[in-house]
Amino acid sequence: MYRWLPTLLVFGTLLGGAFAQPERTHLTVLSTTDLRGRIHPVDYYTGEPVNHGLAKVGSLIKRARLLDPELILIDSGDTIEGTPYAYHATIVEPATPNPMMQVMNHLRYDAMVPGNHEFNFGLDALNRARRAARFPWISANICLEGTEDPANAPYIIKQVRGVRVGVLGLTTPIVPTWEDAENFAGLDFVDPVKAAQRWVRELRRRNRVDIVIVAMHMGLEEDILSGAPIPGQFPNENAAVQIAREVPGIDLILMGHTQNEVPALDINGVLLTQAGKYGEFLSRTILMLERTEPTAGWKVVGKTATTHPMTDEVPANPNILKMSEDSYAAAETWLDRPIGFSPGALSAARSRVEDTAIMDLIHQAQLDAGEADVSLAASFNPEARLKSGEITVRDIAQLYPYENTLFVVELTGSELRAVLEHAAGYFGPVQRGQPLETALNPGMPGYAYDMAEGVDYVIDVSKPVGERITELSFRGRPLRDDQKLRVAINNYRRNGGGGYPALSEAPVLRRSTDSVRDLIIEWVRTHADIPMHPNNNWHIERP
Repeated sequence: MYRWLPTLLVFGTLLGGAFAQPERTHLTVLSTTDLRGRIHPVDYYTGEPVNHGLAKVGSLIKRARLLDPELILIDSGDTIEGTPYAYHATIVEPATPNPMMQVMNHLRYDAMVPGNHEFNFGLDALNRARRAARFPWISANICLEGTEDPANAPYIIKQVRGVRVGVLGLTTPIVPTWEDAENFAGLDFVDPVKAAQRWVRELRRRNRVDIVIVAMHMGLEEDILSGAPIPGQFPNENAAVQIAREVPGIDLILMGHTQNEVPALDINGVLLTQAGKYGEFLSRTILMLERTEPTAGWKVVGKTATTHPMTDEVPANPNILKMSEDSYAAAETWLDRPIGFSPGALSAARSRVEDTAIMDLIHQAQLDAGEADVSLAASFNPEARLKSGEITVRDIAQLYPYENTLFVVELTGSELRAVLEHAAGYFGPVQRGQPLETALNPGMPGYAYDMAEGVDYVIDVSKPVGERITELSFRGRPLRDDQKLRVAINNYRRNGGGGYPALSEAPVLRRSTDSVRDLIIEWVRTHADIPMHPNNNWHIERP
């Protein structure tokens, strides 16, 4: 069985004997983050059971409410998108109630902070989900365009056992870098540090709260031990450390976005915690408070946070499974829909170190849909497999899990070379005999590493970054620097994701409103011949 730490006993031990007169109480805060469309304890891509999802988290929340009926429950965002189940409910059958909001209503969430992935489906889908919630979506730094006025409530105030609690929301300001402009039309994402300074001050001075909690869809921006920036992030993407250090008056920060588990961390007297991702953990914080007289404000005299994992011993909440069974069954039927046939099995296991047929499938769909000369794509899921025989929607959802759309841009030969040189920075220094998979650049995540189809080239990792692309040719001839090409990319690259300036600045020749995943599905449905062997248009040379 699962059990909670004896926090109240700790509270009594810390405070019990020293002061006889002060009045004492406590506040329980539960938090989730980066649920990414996961309710059921199952991997929606494979059908295998897993220990995550709101159904399991709901069992721990129910247990916690028995111990403290007045607890506060907050989510730090990236909630409505992230699985084919969420995609089906939002895009394929948009008239159905949003299942994530239904379950969170049932669990009686107090507030949610919108994350960057809330914008993936566009504002209509975002607003449908927000209207379905019986709790506010809060963010102080998502403002009406051209103003510093929050588009939604910046905070909530709760009264718990006589304690006034302010919960302020903040969202990573990097959203416009990743999203198509229409997905955040009419909104500005202002500096979260300045927003925190403004609204924490208002909560403390005007609203006279006793406790300030900041729920943010941001995480740690630096390594706490060394102070070095955490690799692979954009400037200003995360700001938890800076806010803890520079914004006075905060007691607790509930983090998100980076998908890391952080049980408890003290920075400048501020307690920070993060519940991982996908509902793999539930974070539980206890703030211990006292006051010297009935008219005085409450002061925090102790605080502790823990993260509680979903294990085999944590059962799925049957009420949550029941309320979501129709949407789950509909999504499963859609995912199991046959779309084509593969004469053999394909794997993406080595797709980042060698050309593979399964990546050629993505490229071919992009080339055909965009009428392009060259396709650029990353291997988003090296665990993806296509089995021999019938191919279903589920197989393609596993291969291409993101909600990207297709752009076709114009690049010169020199610009394409620069793109490939940047991509080749995925590999760090390689020693003779060292497996390439162990010689990766920690500052460049796999989803930022693009491979090309339509040109032939060599990545020579024995050379320094910026000089690694050799033998670059197009249709059998060396690619000229001034040669113009139609290049198919996804909207994440077009909007700046991955750090490819040439792609974000290039003229747009064409764009599709269909997701790349749907383009791949349509390609498989209309083509009898799935690529079984890579064309080996690129390879890696090493020491």
